[in-house]
Amino acid sequence: MPITLAELDRGQRAHIVELRLHGLERRRLMDLGFTPGTEVEVAMKAASGDPIAFVVRNTQIALRKQQAENIIVEPIS
Repeated sequence: MPITLAELDRGQRAHIVELRLHGLERRRLMDLGFTPGTEVEVAMKAASGDPIAFVVRNTQIALRKQQAENIIVEPIS
C-alpha cells in the first residue's frame, strides 16, 4: 500500500512510486536520484520530524518534511 516518504520510520526502506512535485523542485530531486523505482532508506529523523535524512543511491540526502510528504513510496517488507 503506497504511503508518503515522510511516513516511513528510521531504518525502513521503500521504492519510490511517484513524485507529486512540479517544476524546479521536481527536477532537483530527480537529479539527486529520487526517481520512480529507486530504493530509498530513512537514515535519520530530527526530533521534531523535520528534516529527514534519506539514503538514495548510496548518498545521504536531507529533505524537508514538506518535500518528503510529496513523494509516494511502496514500503519494502
